[in-house]
Amino acid sequence: MQRRLGLALIVILLVTIGLLPILSMLIKSVMIEGHLSLEAYAGILTSSRQWTLMGHSFALSSLVTLLTVAVGLPLGVLLSKTDLPLRKTLGILFVIPLVIPPSIIAIAWSDLLGHGGLLASLAGSWVAEVSSPLLFGLPGCVAILFSVFLPIPMLLTMVSLRTINPRLEEAGRLIAPWRGVLAEITFPLILPGVLLSALLVFILTFGEFSVPNFLRYDVFPVETFTQFSAFYDFNAATAAAVPLAAVTLVLLVFEAVFLRDRTAQLRPSPDGDAVPLIELGPSRNGVAAAVAVAACVIVLAPILVLLIQSAGPAAYSEALGKAGGALVRSLIYAAIGATLLSILGFFTGYLIHTRALRCWRSVDSLTIFLFALPGTVIGIGLISLWNTPWTNIIYGTPMIIILGYLAKYTALTSRITATQLAQIPPSMEEAAQVAGAGWFHRMVLIVGPLARRGLIAGWLVAFVFSLRDTGITMLVYPAGHETLPVRIFTLMANGSPQLIAALCVLMILTTLVPPALVWLIPGLMAGKSVQ
Repeated sequence: MQRRLGLALIVILLVTIGLLPILSMLIKSVMIEGHLSLEAYAGILTSSRQWTLMGHSFALSSLVTLLTVAVGLPLGVLLSKTDLPLRKTLGILFVIPLVIPPSIIAIAWSDLLGHGGLLASLAGSWVAEVSSPLLFGLPGCVAILFSVFLPIPMLLTMVSLRTINPRLEEAGRLIAPWRGVLAEITFPLILPGVLLSALLVFILTFGEFSVPNFLRYDVFPVETFTQFSAFYDFNAATAAAVPLAAVTLVLLVFEAVFLRDRTAQLRPSPDGDAVPLIELGPSRNGVAAAVAVAACVIVLAPILVLLIQSAGPAAYSEALGKAGGALVRSLIYAAIGATLLSILGFFTGYLIHTRALRCWRSVDSLTIFLFALPGTVIGIGLISLWNTPWTNIIYGTPMIIILGYLAKYTALTSRITATQLAQIPPSMEEAAQVAGAGWFHRMVLIVGPLARRGLIAGWLVAFVFSLRDTGITMLVYPAGHETLPVRIFTLMANGSPQLIAALCVLMILTTLVPPALVWLIPGLMAGKSVQ
């Protein structure tokens, strides 16, 4: 009884935080002065501009998805299944763009390839005449979002490869070379994970607004943000957000029907540590050099450009003077958000893993749907629900930012927790129950400590994503409570290039230092899971 009541409260909390804002947004979008009206939606359907924006969004998402999967799949194989030198270091390098706000990557490439950029100053303005039009448009958006989301298919390929029983590949090697084994055995087995990565990249690209906004490529999320922030037209902004939500919902239905049962329980094979490696032979050093060059171009080049652009203590002194408060607030809000997300994700993951309530699958679908929704849609929903005189204690304070984090990122911590709980024998909790321990005490004293690695990993992921969030925070932050990504975004219009570059470097350091510390602290993530 105690377990059912506790988990029911978690479900109610999730519905209040995530679902009610979306429902409130939809209801208010069709009510004008107390009367039902579909005028805003009629404008969307009859406007050629809106259809053009939708076409732009689909084109951008499709190209980014195709490129990331085409490169991420072989890259994941190289980094996890071959004797490539420095595999771990290269893998960490490729993940860095995923944890940095995408707009910072766009700013870095603009400082390199745009008018007045470093390349133009070194080779002449004629270079910028060629590179700038390519950057500020569809090609630039595709290239930058490719670098940002490339780690998703790469990582899911690496995870999927570890779920394969190595004996299957060893048997195939008796009659075929590695090329045949990969084509006939390995790739068919990891196909669900690859398709899931493609779906995630498409959805995340479809909802991205900061990069297209900076590079002046009109897509649907930019239209939603503009309608609300520039014109404060709530009905038009909501009507523009509904197609984003509808596309997201259709894609998630596809994932639920065809992929979820095949990917939700991705776990390392019992013999995962004995994965047979592909020997690259004479081409080993050449392949390693090619991968290292790609990592330098995709990851290190933008960071180096920002360091050069911001060179000198004066820029960093000005940056801290103008955005030091925003930096501190970012760290505080991200830490609070990550802590609450870890707690909420732990209980949500427990519900999904144990299936203790009949609605467990709906809860899982809700968290994934909210994560897949563009941040601008969630932000408009939060404003719709909480912007009233009775709830100003939430809407007028940083609590509205934290609610946005909880709504969007619970899927991350719940999935990590559920995966970790799957590796803990149920007998551990059952023994405590037989001894008379209540459910809450079992969670705190038994299950929680056993799931420590998952909780730490979930907190870290939640911290990074909360820290880099722009879409939700940009819309809902109260006056005087902007975070560093928002501060960078607002200063881009009138700040000096040196100031913006220094702020971007500070943002990168702030984002990368916590994961680096966790990785460097001996024993924090060490140890085998309970089997």
